[in-house]
Amino acid sequence: MANLRFYTNSPLVLNETVQLSESAAVHATRALRLTEGDHAILFNGDGHNYDCTLTTVKKNSVTAIITHASEVHNESPLNITLLQAISSGDRMDFTIQKAVELGVKNIQPITSKRSVVKLSAERAEKRTEHWQNIAISACEQSGRAYVPKVLTPISLENWFSQNPSVGTTRILLNPIGAKRLTEIQKPTGEIQLLIGAEGGLSQEEIDLATSHQFQSIVLGPRILRTETAALTAIAAMQLVWGDF
Repeated sequence: MANLRFYTNSPLVLNETVQLSESAAVHATRALRLTEGDHAILFNGDGHNYDCTLTTVKKNSVTAIITHASEVHNESPLNITLLQAISSGDRMDFTIQKAVELGVKNIQPITSKRSVVKLSAERAEKRTEHWQNIAISACEQSGRAYVPKVLTPISLENWFSQNPSVGTTRILLNPIGAKRLTEIQKPTGEIQLLIGAEGGLSQEEIDLATSHQFQSIVLGPRILRTETAALTAIAAMQLVWGDF
C-alpha cells in the first residue's frame, strides 16, 4: 500500500486526538480509502514520526489519536541551501520536489535576469505557498521529518546584502575557472548552491557571485538543463561529502 504518512501543522501529543488537514483528509478518504481503525503516521516537522489510529473518517474530515512517537534519523549531514533561479513550467516544481528528496535544508528562489517567469508580489506569495506544499509532499513521500523552508523569491543582489559569506561554502556551476567537486575541502558549515534558470546566469550575475566568494565547479563536459544541474550537483555533494 502507499506510504500512509501525512503532514500536519498542529502540535502532536501522545494519547491526544488531532484533526488532519482538509487536503490530507481528502487524500486519506478518496485516494487511499482509509476507514476508522486504520493506522497511519503523522509528522509536523519537529523531527519525529507519530503513529496514530484513525478515530473518525468522513468525506472531508478525519481525526486520529496519537499512539506512539519516535525520532527520525534520516536527515543529511550536509546543510545545503539551494539558491534556484526561478524556472518556468513544471521545472521549478520538479526541482523543489527532488531537491527535498535529496536532502536540502532550505530553498531560496532567485529572480534572475534570465528567468522567463516574472512574478508580481501577489503571485510570488502564491507561488511560494505552492512550492512549500510541494516540499511538504516530498517529505511525506521520502520519510523526512523536518520540512525544508521555501523562502520568498528575492533578487540575487538583495540576497547577498542579507547573507554574509562567513562560515559558508558557496558553489555555482560555471565551467570557466572551475574545479571538480572532489578538489573542494569538505564543508563544515552551510553549503550554498547557486543554479541559474533556463538560460543560465548572466555574466554579470556570475561576476557578482564570484565577488561574494562563490567558487565555480564543473559537473562533466555536457550542458545540463537547470533542473538537471541542481539535482546532479546535490547528488554529487551527497556522494562526495554526505550520506550516499
